Amino acid sequence: MLSRDVRGPVFERTDIRWTLADAVSRAFALNDALPDAERVLRVEAPAGDLDPLRWLGSQTMRPRFYWSGREDATEVAAIGVADAVEGETPADGAKLHERLMELSSGTDARYYGGLRFDPACEAGEEWGAFGAYRFVLPRFELRRRNGATTLACNLVLPRDSERAEELLDAIVSLPLEELPDLGNSLAAPVSRSDSPDREGWRENIEAVLEAFSAGEMDKVVLARRAEFEFEDDLDAVKLVLGLRAATPGCFHFLVEPEEGTAFVGASPERLFRREGRRILSEAVAGTRPRGVSEADDEELREELLGSVKDQAEHSYVRISIGETLGPLCEALEGEDKASEMKLARGRHLVSRIRGTLREGVTDSQVLTDLHPTPAVGGYPKRVALERIRECEPFDRGWYAGPIGWIGADAAELAVGIRSGLVRGNTLALYSGAGIVAGSTPEGEWVEIEQKIGDFTRVFGLAPAEHAAT
Repeated sequence: MLSRDVRGPVFERTDIRWTLADAVSRAFALNDALPDAERVLRVEAPAGDLDPLRWLGSQTMRPRFYWSGREDATEVAAIGVADAVEGETPADGAKLHERLMELSSGTDARYYGGLRFDPACEAGEEWGAFGAYRFVLPRFELRRRNGATTLACNLVLPRDSERAEELLDAIVSLPLEELPDLGNSLAAPVSRSDSPDREGWRENIEAVLEAFSAGEMDKVVLARRAEFEFEDDLDAVKLVLGLRAATPGCFHFLVEPEEGTAFVGASPERLFRREGRRILSEAVAGTRPRGVSEADDEELREELLGSVKDQAEHSYVRISIGETLGPLCEALEGEDKASEMKLARGRHLVSRIRGTLREGVTDSQVLTDLHPTPAVGGYPKRVALERIRECEPFDRGWYAGPIGWIGADAAELAVGIRSGLVRGNTLALYSGAGIVAGSTPEGEWVEIEQKIGDFTRVFGLAPAEHAAT
């Protein structure tokens, strides 16, 4: 598949839709002179100061996707499907590389999506719309980067030439309104249920502590599912708007495969970023809240940096990522000492691993080998995954799976933690805690309550007000 960017002219128009439609018309005209080989064309036009997430809230086309980077201040809102790579089993994974790498190195086209945490497990009914993995080249994409916003239409030619008129009609009728600023308009939930409950959680923790004593494994990450019910259906975009404001310094995402069902989150953790053959990953493990005063905050920081338990938990993640990336890289270096990742309401231990991938190593190969890291699975990986399957009374779905985008020349995947599944009038929040020798059921329960606090604050309640008894 050949690829090419076709950019609309930069000049004043009363409606950016006509600018984009004009550029797309010229792209179709150029297609007649190009080879018959399948190719992607990314056609874009200036879009003024539209806010991608608020624009997404006015769109009726599905699927919908939103992504904002952690450091690079790039935001993307995307709708519709120009092309997709998806599957229901791990064996389908080869299709991901084959399709994505058909893009030429000269395009800025990106496929957005993610993977299940554990594709080997049968999907729960609530995750049925997501598949084992799904990456989509969106039909329309509003991207804001470095202060400039563009509206793009992705074309797959010559296939889309047969529906040129339909696509041009879709462009000129595309809504350009933004979701209004309604403040904190999310109502409080009317009920909550936890899976497992406190007793089930205690039993799970005690069981894995016995496994540690028996030498079966060193770390496992166990998760809980807290489901909140509301009187009315939730608006996933409004929820992410609240998260975006409340959680700076995170990756923010929304994946809505069909109306009324959306996976949303604010993750602090990068799985990997690739630029050319350069790759960056990071170990994130060990958690403390922020303090209520400057002195309290500094005390919590020193407590985390000096914690033998948290440093041990973190070391499993760092060592495992290094062991995994080593054979894939011709050069690799990592930070030996963990530093602090400071967030708005929490902090973690973090150490970064950088390398240069060997010639021919693909994003799908990195994904397959690297995920799940001990930050969300455990160590050793196989034994930890078996324990998670035994203990957790729910399907993680895309929670803690890779989520982000992949292009020909670059890729960015976060770990889908601090996340929830919106289904109608319910919100299921997923969060995990790294269990190592020295962990206690009560301590890990409280840690998870702190982690889901980013969500509960958005609808006006602090974590302590929701803690199940």
